[in-house]
Parts: sequence; structure tokens; C-alpha cells
Amino acid sequence: MADPAGFLKYTHRETPKRRPVELRLRDWQEVYEEFDRGILREQATRCMDCGIPFCHNGCPLGNLIPEWNDLVRLGRWRDAIERLHATNNFPDFTGRLCPAPCESSCVLGINQDPVTIKQIELEIIDKAFEEGWVRPLPPEQLTGLTVAVVGSGPAGLAAAQQLTRAGHSVTVFERDDRIGGLLRYGIPEFKMEKRHLERRLDQMKAEGTEFRPGVNIGVDITADQLRKRYDAIVLAGGA
Repeated sequence: MADPAGFLKYTHRETPKRRPVELRLRDWQEVYEEFDRGILREQATRCMDCGIPFCHNGCPLGNLIPEWNDLVRLGRWRDAIERLHATNNFPDFTGRLCPAPCESSCVLGINQDPVTIKQIELEIIDKAFEEGWVRPLPPEQLTGLTVAVVGSGPAGLAAAQQLTRAGHSVTVFERDDRIGGLLRYGIPEFKMEKRHLERRLDQMKAEGTEFRPGVNIGVDITADQLRKRYDAIVLAGGA
């Protein structure tokens, strides 16, 4: 249960500072400095664990925000990543790129600045990688069914990971020469360094997902051929 007086103890919203301009001019690394996790736990304490948590509705994924906020407050980081991964395959992506509609929906925002939900999410997953808690989760048994996922952006990758873990044999097709879609070609390095994408792809390969870049479905392989080869097809070509 959240601290019922936490938002009264910590009334100010604190977020990471930007790296000095003179440093940012010399590289393409992410813009923000590392954040003090002691301060982050204070920020998590500001969550009121509302009776009706509107942040749930604000989040397109339905993230269990009050739950992992409170786990961070208590210093239970490993439990926090379990709750975060329950609804989000890639919080390391969304924690950097999402416009955070959850924060616009935060009830605390009526009287104070909203809880720093996006930053808390990012720190949970970054700490989980640092501690070695994020590991491949290959299926215990295979179903014998095959699935083709067309498109290797965030939607295609999330679908592929869930289907692979369910025991299906999944192949991801991408017409570009490298896997990642928007994450690879549409997001600049200073917003999300590509190493974050690469470590997730390594995890998915270890789980058994197959990737086939440089294949244009409809040109190199027809739709009829795809239907004949696979039991199911997921179309995730993006906007």
C-alpha cells in the first residue's frame, strides 16, 4: 500500500538534468544525465495509489503504475520489474520514447505536478538490466505451430516475443536491411541509443525468434506463399 501522506512529504517533482551542451555537441548519446535513485524513490512515494487510478486509462498498455511505484518506494526493484514486464515487453523503449499520457492523467496533477511515472519506469528497467534480472525466457515446450510477423517495429517485436514465449515458432520479416523498424530508422540516437534495441534483439534470438531482414513481403514473398507456409500471420507494418 502506498504511503498515504507521501505526496505531502515530497511536493516537488524532480527529473534528470540535461547533460552540458558542450558535451552533447561532441556526441550522439542520450541527452539526460543519470538520475539519483534515492531521489527517485522519493518521487515514487508521491504516488497516492488512488481508488480509481486514472493513470491506468491514460496508459495505452494499461501498465500497473501504482503497484510498481510503491515497490520502488519500498526498494523492491526486482518485484517492480516483474510487475512492469507483466504489461510491457519493452519498458526500456517506452521509458525513453513514450509521451507519457499517464502523467497527464495523474490525479496528483490536479493540485501538484504529476508523479514522474515515465522516469520511474525507465529506472526500473535500467536497474533490472544492470542487475542481470532481464534474461531470455524460452518456452518450456513447442506447440508445433508457425507464425509470420510482418514488420519489426515495436508492435511486431512485442507480438513476436509473446508468441515465441507461448511456444510457437516465430519468424519476423523486415524489408529493410536491419531489424528494428521505427526504433532503428526513425528514432535518433540522442533519444534512444541503439544498444538498447540490440540487447532486446539478442534476448529474443536466445528465446528462439527468427529474424529475416531484407525481405519485402508482397515482392520477394507473395501473400499466398506466406499463407501456405505459416499457420498464422501478424501484420505489423506500421503507419
